[in-house]
Amino acid sequence: MTPEIPDKLYFKIGEVSKLAGVATHVLRYWESEFPGISPKRPHSQQRLYRRGDVEMIFTIKTLLHEQGYTIAGAKKFLGSGHGMERKPELMEVEDAARCLARIKDGLREMEAILIAGNHTKRT
Repeated sequence: MTPEIPDKLYFKIGEVSKLAGVATHVLRYWESEFPGISPKRPHSQQRLYRRGDVEMIFTIKTLLHEQGYTIAGAKKFLGSGHGMERKPELMEVEDAARCLARIKDGLREMEAILIAGNHTKRT
């Protein structure tokens, strides 16, 4: 469950940290890893996050902390354009099914090679 985002134009890093429940150094790291987070830096050099940045931070936190994604997996998920409408568990099942199908095809190819090898030895 994500907390309600106050109706403001900009949020300082400390405010976003409290809202999201993550440390400020984590936000700075995510900022370097995820291009969707791009706070403004006026003359004071204080990071000012927009509402979209805060929403992206909540999404990233959900993927990493609740869904168990790695940073690379979360980047791939967000970069694929799936958003949050598709359940990550379903994606994992589909990925596993594709992987198993490739393994099965590989085993069939090896079986065919072994059978062909046995035929040549008998004749």
